[in-house]
Amino acid sequence: MPQKSLLQRKLYGTLLHQKNLINTMTTSKEKPQHVLFFSSRSDVGFILTTLKPFGSVSVESKMNNKAGSFLWNLRQFSILVPTSRTMRLYPLGLCKPKIVHSNWNILNNFHNRMRSTDTFRYLFQDAFILKSDVGFQTKGISTVTALRIDRLLYAKRPFLDSKHSLVSVDKSNDGLKKVNLHHEVSSEDVLTKETKPNRISSRKLSEECNSLSDVLDAFAKAPTFPSSNYFTAMWTIAKRLSDDQKRFEKRLMFSHPAFNQLCEHMMREAKIIQYKYLLFSLYAIVKLGIPQNTLLVQTLLRVTQERINECDEICLSVLSNVLEVMEPCKNVHVLQMGFRILVDQQVWKIEDVFTLQVVMKCIGKDAPIALKRKLEMKALRELDRFSLLNSQRMFEVLAAMNHRSLILLNECSKVVLDNIHGCPSKIIINILQSCKDLQYYNLDLFNGLADYVAATFDIWKLKKVLFILILFENLGFRHVGLMDLFMKRIVEDPESLNMKNILSILHTYSSLNHVYKCQNKEQFLEVMASALTGYLHSVSSENLLDAVYSFCLMNYFPLAPFNQLLQKDVISELLTSDDMKKNVHKLHILDTCLKLDDTVYLKDIALSLPQLPRELPPSHPNAKVAEVLSSLLGGEGYFSKDVHLPHSYHIDFEIRMDTNRNQVLPFSDVDTASATDIQRVAVLCVSRSAYCLGSSHPRGFLAMKMRHLNAMGFHVILVNNWEMDKLEMEDAITFLKTKIYSVEALPVAAVNLQST
Repeated sequence: MPQKSLLQRKLYGTLLHQKNLINTMTTSKEKPQHVLFFSSRSDVGFILTTLKPFGSVSVESKMNNKAGSFLWNLRQFSILVPTSRTMRLYPLGLCKPKIVHSNWNILNNFHNRMRSTDTFRYLFQDAFILKSDVGFQTKGISTVTALRIDRLLYAKRPFLDSKHSLVSVDKSNDGLKKVNLHHEVSSEDVLTKETKPNRISSRKLSEECNSLSDVLDAFAKAPTFPSSNYFTAMWTIAKRLSDDQKRFEKRLMFSHPAFNQLCEHMMREAKIIQYKYLLFSLYAIVKLGIPQNTLLVQTLLRVTQERINECDEICLSVLSNVLEVMEPCKNVHVLQMGFRILVDQQVWKIEDVFTLQVVMKCIGKDAPIALKRKLEMKALRELDRFSLLNSQRMFEVLAAMNHRSLILLNECSKVVLDNIHGCPSKIIINILQSCKDLQYYNLDLFNGLADYVAATFDIWKLKKVLFILILFENLGFRHVGLMDLFMKRIVEDPESLNMKNILSILHTYSSLNHVYKCQNKEQFLEVMASALTGYLHSVSSENLLDAVYSFCLMNYFPLAPFNQLLQKDVISELLTSDDMKKNVHKLHILDTCLKLDDTVYLKDIALSLPQLPRELPPSHPNAKVAEVLSSLLGGEGYFSKDVHLPHSYHIDFEIRMDTNRNQVLPFSDVDTASATDIQRVAVLCVSRSAYCLGSSHPRGFLAMKMRHLNAMGFHVILVNNWEMDKLEMEDAITFLKTKIYSVEALPVAAVNLQST
């Protein structure tokens, strides 16, 4: 007891001396060198270390001297603590002691100075900060309880000489001198080295563990720094599992007792681990299914925002993947904005083409057009370095950022066609889907891809070929050879069809009007009707309507599907569904087909349907065609504009001629003429989208309209808008003359034209 009282008195005297020293230093321009605070209790202490002014020694010496002096003082002070008192150790506690002084806050100044310099990324190693059950307070100074820090890794650790001594710099009245403070290994140090877990990489963890729980068990047994390795290892393992196994393992992960502790460690380490490991862990956490609105994910998002300036080329690639898998929220939006600013600054520094494409894919469809063009220019500069995979991926990248660069697309198309053999189906599907999104219509590319699929048709699965045909239909492209091969396989193996395939096949072939004049048309349609009949007991009303509508476009009317569709309860369900307008439109077309097409068994069926709104004429009628017709026929009295017909059909111009189409009749004389002596001519001004891509083959709806107009007694003439816009007036007159008059009447029409 007397010794302890004497020690307390000495400590109290030292404390008063240090307080006076602090007051002196607050008015002095020089920084203090070593300041040691002792509390009035001998079991609590804190050490603050500062060194001489920075300008007098090199940067590396400053780091080594600061760290060395700091750690040595901590160890020396730990000797003063009574050994009889039991202390609690926290293996990975990352709390910092907080010292508040009324006039001077050297700790905060020192901490801020360290953070402001990139080279001062300190992580303590084997430093001890003592924990007391009860804090203390003296005049002007207050403390809070601190935890033991077992490992805080420094980017640059204190320098150790060959004798394991920490090198520190001390300043005395005589100047500077070097002090070697030899550290003798104690039994406590040996125990620490024996019990301290070895650092383990995420790759080794994923190889040694077979489940997510195994990784958490390894963490609970001997946690190591950084905690990001455990999350990365768990995601690596999860990728190897099936969907059912993955769901089961995730449930075990969330209920594991060490999971919450691992999340806490990850949040503590977020500001001190390397930035790329922070991004790796955030990506793994999101992919593992941890909810995005949790404190863990939001904390990592905020730290990622704060440290985004540490992003290098590798981190740009990882951050792009992170943003791609995250759901929209405020923190993600802020991070996205910061990412775009960072890309705008560093785009010319990106060297790897793969990284450039990942960044372009993540930049977003709503990114500024200036940034998109800058990325496009960067990609064009790297075009010579594109590999085959880079060229194949470029379609998907441009579609993701919604930027149609014709130069890039054309060049990449050439590379894809030159290396088409062996191209995986996934790549072909991605290219076609991207072309659809970008509205990029390259007939050579589509023909090359379709020719390759047709040449290797026997090794393709039915599902893959059908998906490619669906994408071709979305692009309006019809490849006769490939579609014929697919029809042949359907006829040979109808049992492979399910309801989804039936609907897709019917829609594709009816939209492209492919069965028109096909050799095995009847056999193919019978197989499809028979396959649909097998699913009538389970098919929904809307799916049945879609299938029957496709049959109507192809001018085929199977009895069983039609009879089921025309039942009153099915019609009533269709007229009360959410897509009533679309259903009413299809039902009207069905009704028109029943009345105008050759449907012997269904002629007497009458549908009671809501009235369709009249088809609106084009907002900009083809004035050039009207002018040409007026010049060719002798005035506007010889033709009629914007004619509305029964069954909600509309035609652009109507001309009335004699039955041989030798002479045009004025509308005033038609009223007195017999209907049998008149040939009605319908002139339809058609856009490109009404034809299959790169051909004059009409698509399904136009083909059905022409069929119905013929049934109503019209001779149909198609005038292509884009062709008429290119022709001069004389050429346009000649073109329409050959379309309107019969071959025998052309010389007579030429004479009449010269007279007018």
